[in-house]
Amino acid sequence: MKVLVLGGGNSPERDVSIRSATAVSQALEEAGFENAFADPGDGLSVLDVLIVQEDIVFPILHGAGGEDGSIQTELEQRGLPYLGTDSTNSTICFDKWLTRKALQEAGLPVAKGELITEEAYESSDLRKLPHVVKAVGGGSSIGTLIVRDPKDASPEKLAEVFRVSQSAVIEELIEGTEITVPILDQSALPVIEIRPPEAGEFDYENKYNGKTKELCPPVSIDEALQTKAKILAEQVHKVTGARHLSRVDMIVRPSGDLIILEINTIPGMTNQSLYPKAAVVAGMNFPELMEKFVELVKRDYKL
Repeated sequence: MKVLVLGGGNSPERDVSIRSATAVSQALEEAGFENAFADPGDGLSVLDVLIVQEDIVFPILHGAGGEDGSIQTELEQRGLPYLGTDSTNSTICFDKWLTRKALQEAGLPVAKGELITEEAYESSDLRKLPHVVKAVGGGSSIGTLIVRDPKDASPEKLAEVFRVSQSAVIEELIEGTEITVPILDQSALPVIEIRPPEAGEFDYENKYNGKTKELCPPVSIDEALQTKAKILAEQVHKVTGARHLSRVDMIVRPSGDLIILEINTIPGMTNQSLYPKAAVVAGMNFPELMEKFVELVKRDYKL
C-alpha cells in the first residue's frame, strides 16, 4: 500500500504545511510505508496521475484549501480513501462561526461572541471589552487579533484580519492558561499546556520560533482538571463530526472553568508541533503514529 502525502497548497500556511508533510513522509518511510509527495498548489491533476486503486491519501494541508473541505470534496469525488474529517464536517470545523454554533447547540462552553464585518466592528458591544477578533477561516493564528485594551485597537491590524475573510468572530477575551488536547480516533492524548514568552501572545510567530513553552504533562493544571479537559475535547471532536484526528484548543480560567477556543482537523505535524509531542508522551513515536493513521483509514474504508 502506498500513501500519497499532500503538502503545500496555496494558503498562507503553505510553508508550515510543507514542513508538516515532509515530516509525515519521513515518518511513513521509517514505518515501512512506500509514499509519494504531491503539492496540490501545482494543480489537482496530481490526484489523477499518482493515485492507483489501493493507495490512500494523507492531506497534510493547513488552512484554506486543506482544512475547509475543498480537498476532501475532490478526494471524495474520486472515491479515494483519505485520512481526516470528511468534506461536510471539515467545512464546519474550519468556519469559526459554524463551529461556535455547533458547540453552543450541544451545550459546550464557548466565550461570548458575535459574527461581524469590518464595518460592524465599532458597533459591537464586545468591542468595549478586552476581546479577540478571528477571521472565520484561518489557522495557525493567522487572521487573529488580540485586543487587551480596547483603546489601543489597531485599524491596520484589524484590516489584516478581514483580508483573510470578509467576516469574523469577535469574542470576549478569556484570561487563563491555554491548553490543547489532541484527539486520536475518538480518544484524547495527553494535555499540553502552552506558555507564550513573557509579555507575548501565542501568535503565528511564537508558535514556530521556539520561544513558546509546551509542557506535557502540564504543570499548572492538576490531574482532575486534565481529565475534565480530555472529556470535553472528546465531546468537541464528536459534536463537530471530526474523524481520525483533531486538536482542541481551550483556556482554563483561574476558577477552573474550561472555555473552548477552536478545533483543528489537520493539526501541525512538524518537529515543533503539538500533536506529535503529545503522542510521544502517550508512548507513540512518530512512525508508530503513522501506522495508527494508516490503520484508521483502512478500518473506515474497509481496505
